[in-house]
Amino acid sequence: MQALAKSARTFLLKALPGAEESIDESAPVIGYGYGPGYKGLICTLLVSKSGVKLGLAHGAKLPDPERLLEGAGKVHKFVHIRTAADLRKASLTQLVKAASASARARSG
Repeated sequence: MQALAKSARTFLLKALPGAEESIDESAPVIGYGYGPGYKGLICTLLVSKSGVKLGLAHGAKLPDPERLLEGAGKVHKFVHIRTAADLRKASLTQLVKAASASARARSG
């Protein structure tokens, strides 16, 4: 899982130029955003035994034609990354870019 998490981190740093990376000391979560707090949050990475979850802030509002998003939340959704090949899907890149645009619009 450590190698997959590193690959996911590299993917996000490349897909989100200028985004700030912050580590939540109280949980194994890394956040990416354009400002402090949830308002500027684009996404999060959460490492678990079953893989890496790429959480998308306000993901429930994003277009998801490939149905990658999971979760019962009304606002925050996630994509379960099981292999490095998942990170090469064009639809995942499109979701992350849409989340980035949404975060920029929210933060002004």
